[in-house]
Amino acid sequence: MKTLKDFNFKNKKALIRVDFNVPLNDKFEVTDATRIQAAKSTIIDILEQEGSCILMSHLGRPKGFQEEFSLGHIVEKATEILGVKVKFVADCIGDKVEEAVANLQSGEILLLENLRFYEEEKKGDVDFAEKLSKLGDVYVNDAFGTAHRAHASTTIIAQFFPENKCFGNLLAREIESIDKVLNNSEKPVLAILGGAKVSSKITVIENILDKVDHLIIGGGMSFTFIKAQGGKIGNSICEDDKMELALDILKQAKAKGVEVHIPVDVIAADDFSNDANTQTLDINEIPDGWEGVDAGPKSREIFDTVVNKCKTILWNGPLGVFEMESFAGGTIALGHSIDKATKNGAFSLVGGGDSVAAVKQFGFADKVSYVSTGGGAMLEMLEGKTLPGIEAILK
Repeated sequence: MKTLKDFNFKNKKALIRVDFNVPLNDKFEVTDATRIQAAKSTIIDILEQEGSCILMSHLGRPKGFQEEFSLGHIVEKATEILGVKVKFVADCIGDKVEEAVANLQSGEILLLENLRFYEEEKKGDVDFAEKLSKLGDVYVNDAFGTAHRAHASTTIIAQFFPENKCFGNLLAREIESIDKVLNNSEKPVLAILGGAKVSSKITVIENILDKVDHLIIGGGMSFTFIKAQGGKIGNSICEDDKMELALDILKQAKAKGVEVHIPVDVIAADDFSNDANTQTLDINEIPDGWEGVDAGPKSREIFDTVVNKCKTILWNGPLGVFEMESFAGGTIALGHSIDKATKNGAFSLVGGGDSVAAVKQFGFADKVSYVSTGGGAMLEMLEGKTLPGIEAILK
């Protein structure tokens, strides 16, 4: 696996695929700069070697050239975070881009305009990728969030750098962290899968059953398992067509010696709102008109015990409707449990959009070993898939 350490960037132009797909408010100000912060290490390492950086990214889902999706909006924030003035060119291929690149000096940063202003980017167009490739001496992929896409700038471009391509620091850490959980983990290994639907996690569960000792199933998906086993779940979310599958997963887990932990009690609400009436109930005995919205106190205690006897922990998906303050308790309790286990030497990896949002919201981001930046990409790696953006660098 080639990384920045395998190259000397002195007087070289590094063409870096970053993921600067950041949220903007209605004044076009960056509201969460995590992804820019995440790319800083790679960019600064190259600048300190007296190289220069040409940054490529997409932003949103534009239909052709649309001003609201211009990466020009993030230049000020990127300059502030990187501590180096970020130059900007209002295109990503063509004469004015080539001129801006030719004028770029060692120690400087140039940000190109939104790649997705060209439909060739998403199509994985070879000619478009070749035009981009002429802008740099070394290709660096540091965009984990798009590594599962075979787009021109994430995958196709790599063929034009047969020897001069590598992973940036962020992408290398993502690969190493997920590999540590799946292939080089210290036992016991625990996977915590939450969120609303079993269907979105089926292939993840099937792939990790051979690699884990404990599996916690929480959040909305737990009700499909409970109902499949004959429990009464009231109005709780449930995928009736996945009940057979849920039973099959439990059977597979038993055969492989994996202990599955499902909530035993829940906080139930009579309405899907923060100020609903609530009661704590056995998860098998939720009456009609009530729905489970969070893990109950007994479940939190059981999960705490499981978490703190494990040495490798993967967390993907919340235990309740954490976006509502009244139903965030289970997810917060789990965060505290993982924090404690991590302090005691466990390796903890958090990934998936909702889990990442939760650890940030409740202040756990710096209390776990690693927070993954790519939801979809991470899920595909957990499913055992080889991501095209990663494979292109390894070739």
